[in-house]
Amino acid sequence: MKIDHIGIATNGIENAASIYRDALGMHVTETEEVSGQKVRVAMLPIGESRLELLEATSDDSPISKFLAKRGPGIHHIALRVEDIRATLADLKSKGARLIDEEPRTGAGGCLVAFVHPSSTGGVLIELVENVGGIPGHEIT
Repeated sequence: MKIDHIGIATNGIENAASIYRDALGMHVTETEEVSGQKVRVAMLPIGESRLELLEATSDDSPISKFLAKRGPGIHHIALRVEDIRATLADLKSKGARLIDEEPRTGAGGCLVAFVHPSSTGGVLIELVENVGGIPGHEIT
């Protein structure tokens, strides 16, 4: 397993991206709307991983709810796995509380599923499986 990305909830991708660009010299390499999750994302590579800036596209988006409750900041840590279904089954057999019992399509066409923070010491964990040969998503 590797860290695929760290998700950061923002009030606006452009504002947040400018902070990382101007202060740290990072650059957005891809942006995308993930309509199923009511979010727009921007990816900023850092080493083998990325920062994922998240902006809600709807008032009922999970990111809108997160921002209303907690404000901008780290939303989740995403872990790259080889077989997301096997990982979910293993976690469930060990008593983990899953938000998604079946994977869904996430950014970049990857399969994603979330594990509830109550099972992971208060951290929202996203599991990510690359199914489309997306550069930067390979497990090596």
